[in-house]
Amino acid sequence: MTDVEPARPVDLSVVVPFYEEEEAIDPLFAELLGVLDRLPLRCEVIAVDDGSGDTTFDKLVAVRARDPRVKVIRFRRNFGQTASLAAGFAHSSGGIIVTMDGDLQNDPADIPQLLARLDQGFDVVSGWRHDRQDDTMTRILPSRIANAIISSATHVRLHDYGCGIKAYRREIACGVKLYGEMHRFLPAIAGDLGARVTEIPVNHRPRTVGRSKYGLSRTVRVILDLMTVKFLSDFATRPIQVFGLAGLVATGVGLLLILVLGFEKVFLGMPLADRPIVLLAILLIVTGFQFITFGLLGEMLARTYHESQGKPIYVIRDLLA
Repeated sequence: MTDVEPARPVDLSVVVPFYEEEEAIDPLFAELLGVLDRLPLRCEVIAVDDGSGDTTFDKLVAVRARDPRVKVIRFRRNFGQTASLAAGFAHSSGGIIVTMDGDLQNDPADIPQLLARLDQGFDVVSGWRHDRQDDTMTRILPSRIANAIISSATHVRLHDYGCGIKAYRREIACGVKLYGEMHRFLPAIAGDLGARVTEIPVNHRPRTVGRSKYGLSRTVRVILDLMTVKFLSDFATRPIQVFGLAGLVATGVGLLLILVLGFEKVFLGMPLADRPIVLLAILLIVTGFQFITFGLLGEMLARTYHESQGKPIYVIRDLLA
C-alpha cells in the first residue's frame, strides 16, 4: 500500500479499476485530470490496482506523486472488477461517485454529461455505448443478448449494463454489498431499492493498448449472478413463496396421482406393481415436502439475518417529521 492522504470532504470521486493496463495509465490520467480541472467541484480519483503483474502499480504511484488528488489501492492478488469497485467505493469520500474502465475505451469527457443528468433528479446514470468499438461476434452480440435478458428479468431497462462509465449518488453506490460479478447489476439493484435510473449515450473508443481481459466465458458467470440478483430482489425476505409454491405444486400433483392410482386399484382392479407412475407420484410427494421444508428454513435464515444485523426491509426516500 502506498501512503494516502487522510480522507477529506470532496464533491466527486472517480473510481477506476486497473488490471495490467500499464500502457493506458499516463494517457488516461492526462485526459481524466484535465476534465476534472474544468469542473467546479472538489474531486478525487481512486485508482485500484487489481493485483497486476506488470508495472501498473508503479505508474499509478508516479501519477499520485504528481497529483495528490489521486489515491492508489493495490490488491494482493487479482480479485476482479466487482471487488475493485467495492474497494473504491469504500475508500471514496465524494457525494457523487463516477466509475470508469482503465483501458482508454471510456471517454472522461463524458463525465460532465453524467453529472448533468444527476442534477436533473436521477440517482444513477449509466453510459450507453451506442456505437461500440468492439468485435461483433465475441463482444457486442453476447452483450446485447445479456442486456436484453437482464432488462427483462430486472425490469430496469438499459441498453448497456456492461458499460463501465456510470455515475451514482453516494448513498446508492455504498448502500449495496457487492460480490461475484454484481457490479454490472448495480443499476438494477438500485432500481429495486427505488432509485431513479437513466442512461445516456457515451463515446466508446477502440482499444489501442493492452488486451481485453474478458471473453465469452464471462457470460456464464453473468447469467448465474443474474439468477442470484433476481432471487434476492423478489424473494430475499420471503423465500417460502418460491420454494413453498414449488413444493405445493409437486405435492398436489403427487397426491392427485396417488388418488387416481388408488381408485384404479380398488375399484377397477388394475395392478400397480409394474407401473413407473407409482414411483413418480411418490417422488413428487417427497420432493414437494422437501421444497416446503427448504422454504421454511429459508424463512428462518432470512429472519435471523435481518434481525441479527438490524437489516432494514425497506428504504426511505424522504422523511418529513
